[in-house]
Amino acid sequence: MSTAFRKTGARPASDVSAGVGLAGLAALAFWIVLCRNWASIAEGLSLPGPRAPLSGPYASVATLFFTGAAMTLWSLCVDKVHLRPSTGIDWTAQRAFAETLDTSITKIVSLWATWALIGGFYWVCRWYWDGQYLFAMQVIGSAAIPLVVLSIPYVLWIDRVLVNPRDSAWHFGAMLIGREAWDAVEVRRHWRAWAIKGFFGAFMISILPGGFARIVEADFSAVLNQPVELASLLIEGLFLIDVQIGTVGYLFTFRPLDAHIRSGNPLLAGWVAALICYPPFVWGTMGRADVLGYEVNTGGWAHWAAAYDGMLWAWAALLVLLTAVYAWATFAFGLRFSNLTYRGVLTNGPYRFTRHPAYLSKNLFWWASAVPFLVTNGSVTDAVRNTVMLSVVSGIYYWRARTEEAHLLAEDSKYREYHAWMSENASITRALRAVSRLLLPRGPQMQPAE
Repeated sequence: MSTAFRKTGARPASDVSAGVGLAGLAALAFWIVLCRNWASIAEGLSLPGPRAPLSGPYASVATLFFTGAAMTLWSLCVDKVHLRPSTGIDWTAQRAFAETLDTSITKIVSLWATWALIGGFYWVCRWYWDGQYLFAMQVIGSAAIPLVVLSIPYVLWIDRVLVNPRDSAWHFGAMLIGREAWDAVEVRRHWRAWAIKGFFGAFMISILPGGFARIVEADFSAVLNQPVELASLLIEGLFLIDVQIGTVGYLFTFRPLDAHIRSGNPLLAGWVAALICYPPFVWGTMGRADVLGYEVNTGGWAHWAAAYDGMLWAWAALLVLLTAVYAWATFAFGLRFSNLTYRGVLTNGPYRFTRHPAYLSKNLFWWASAVPFLVTNGSVTDAVRNTVMLSVVSGIYYWRARTEEAHLLAEDSKYREYHAWMSENASITRALRAVSRLLLPRGPQMQPAE
């Protein structure tokens, strides 16, 4: 980073505007209000069907397209992202259909083969056919044929305006067809992106219905004077924002929206750190539920503050605030949220205070809600074990953050500028950086997996 940049104190411009996430948030709020009041709306308009809130699982899926459409319109009409060079599109240099047909056919073969292999992965892995994942499989199965059909006109259209239509998808198709030279690096790039979408997309869809139904059916008036119940409901609503906007991010990876995946994390350590935080690898399902269990004989925040009304309200407010920061860290991405990917650089919202607001707020929430060092049986052993285990969990998230930074630092000079700016100007980042230097001296740099 240049000395001139350091002196100006200017934070690098964000590739994602604040407006796109707020547009999605407003659309989500409108849809939830509509679903909660559907009985009276249907009655007033004499619409057919049941007179009840729209709280079913497919109503939660419809939310994705409602919020996604709002963010798409903002991105195109206000931010005009389709005109950015980073899309890889030149709208003024449209090629003839015959010129790109062969390339497009290769890419269509690539996409269909990719989806077939992901489908085979779903079919083989048992956890996708049990519990909450069953709904995700129903949704993905229903979308399969429309996706295959619509991929044809989309690829034929987009290839005519792409600066380089022979992208990573083409290289995988060329490998399958075997007629032209292909690049193994590009094939791996293609599969990293689709492995991320396949794994996390199914997970996100699987957790949509539960939180959505609880918020649509909730009676907020019944808990207004009950801090524990009110906090739980508000936290549920904030997690709904995170899940809904986050799921849109995995689905709307289109180049004209400048929301495509530039690269998946090439670091093996990055994949390990991320995947162990999610089913079926998450610590709660590693054969024993207490592999990293940190709530053994803990009463939790509500137990320890139960006798103090003021403390209950203050503690509830803290937990809601931490969850709000977590949700903000997701919807600030707009259409670009997803794990393990580089999709541009986000420097506004909570990311002006710390490079990892989601991980920081999530871990603070766990410590504040579980209070692992206080146990109901008075056992020092349980208190120490709980504290150590939650420290390990927080350490995993620190490791995860470092692998993500290593990926982005290698990809984009703007991120390198942002990283340096935060180190010099963001109070939270400076404080955490000082602590990490004391506790975790710098070791060998992580190397890419390829």
